[in-house]
Amino acid sequence: MTIRNTRRAFLRSGAAAVPVLAFSPSAHAWLSCSDAAADAIEIPDLDGELLTAPADRAAAADDWGHIVSEMPLAVLVPASVDDIRKAVKFCRKHCIKVGPMSMVGNSHSTQGQSQAKCGLVIDMSGLSEIHAINAGDAVVDAGVRWFELLQQTLPLGKSPPVLTDHIDLSIGGTLSVGGIGGQTPQHGLQADNALELWVVTGDGDLEVCSPTHKATLFNSVRGGLGQFGVIVKARVKLIAVKPLARHYTAVYTDAATLLADQVALMNEGRFDYVEGLGFPQPDNSYVLTIEAVKYFDAGAPPDDAAMLAGLNFIPGTEAVDTLPLYDFFDRLAPIVAFTKITGEWYLPHPLTDFFLPLSEAADFIESTLAETPAVDIGYGPVLIYPFPRAKVTAPFIPLPSEPVTVLFSLLRWAPSADPAVAADLVAKNRAVYEGVREIGGKRYSIGSVELDFGDWLLHYGARWPQFLARKLIFDPTNTLTPGQGIFPW
Repeated sequence: MTIRNTRRAFLRSGAAAVPVLAFSPSAHAWLSCSDAAADAIEIPDLDGELLTAPADRAAAADDWGHIVSEMPLAVLVPASVDDIRKAVKFCRKHCIKVGPMSMVGNSHSTQGQSQAKCGLVIDMSGLSEIHAINAGDAVVDAGVRWFELLQQTLPLGKSPPVLTDHIDLSIGGTLSVGGIGGQTPQHGLQADNALELWVVTGDGDLEVCSPTHKATLFNSVRGGLGQFGVIVKARVKLIAVKPLARHYTAVYTDAATLLADQVALMNEGRFDYVEGLGFPQPDNSYVLTIEAVKYFDAGAPPDDAAMLAGLNFIPGTEAVDTLPLYDFFDRLAPIVAFTKITGEWYLPHPLTDFFLPLSEAADFIESTLAETPAVDIGYGPVLIYPFPRAKVTAPFIPLPSEPVTVLFSLLRWAPSADPAVAADLVAKNRAVYEGVREIGGKRYSIGSVELDFGDWLLHYGARWPQFLARKLIFDPTNTLTPGQGIFPW
């Protein structure tokens, strides 16, 4: 079954597009006339469009963080996988950096990670087709967003095993960074549930890989931050789900008690989804809350008393409600809509995410929150939940050495657009990061922490030689994804 997605998320400047016909290496510029420069080189025929209008390039120089802005030379809106293959091959030959972006104007990375200064940004939303939904998997273009896949699979009683809290993200984008959510304690990351990937490497070659075919490439690009190839299509796992969600929340006195209950639930598998949240209060304290969900069929609801039995939350703070499963998955949509109306959606978001060893997590979280006033968090809550290290199979997602890892996220929203405010929050992220490293923790590589080459060496640790070797195999000219600054050459 092939499902065509009519969404075309191409940004336009409003003016008629001027066709790009050539590139001048000496001027490092795209040309609308093939004879406009003595060294003009004709670009390959493309099914899609190459956009060079200032408004299109400015849109590609933005991301969810709204902090770093690196202007590319052009934006490719591909209409085919072959467009990406041709573009990467051309850029490699002429020393042009390439930054894949999930959707220009709606990228959810921060700190310029998906940008390409003076390079080419690929707007992956040009590839947005759901090719097939099968009994246990779906084949989708990388630009398909998770909510679009869910709208097709939930009527069939199926869902991806793991979803990020915000489902308006591209499948290729989250597979490239990992993709974590409240189902991770049972199912791992989204990257751990990829079954087959179509990848354009830094040489411009299209490769199909899986755990049993070209496994080295497969294990490099899952959580590889786009450093080894551009994921252009994916076969992702589907599991059977029930149509309704019983949603439980309750308040805890401290992080240690919250984590102890979460670990017990993780080991037991009582719920389908478990997260923890910290909500900042006007007095700069935090209300720590568990959020747990059980999927069920109409007419067979879970026993609420049994579901909450043995948990050590503050008596009387528990709340239970029921909603359609899709509405639970898309629970952030009203918040997104509201903050877009108020304008807060467009403020800087210097968020940061860390992986902590369980033995150190409670004390570290409590001390960090004690030093983090409500104004430094803003709209974004704090996320706290454990998952088994063994569930993560993607090799280039570094985790603490202990069996249980705790996600600790400060989902900061700056209170204003003042660059000095955002810079101060990024500096505070750096201070937290240094504390994370001291206790043996790691960084989840999507947030706003300024890293240099030495930091990346420490980030990958013993895996750095393997990471570098894979880069030399799959992107030897360092063409792909320059925005992270991993390779400074």
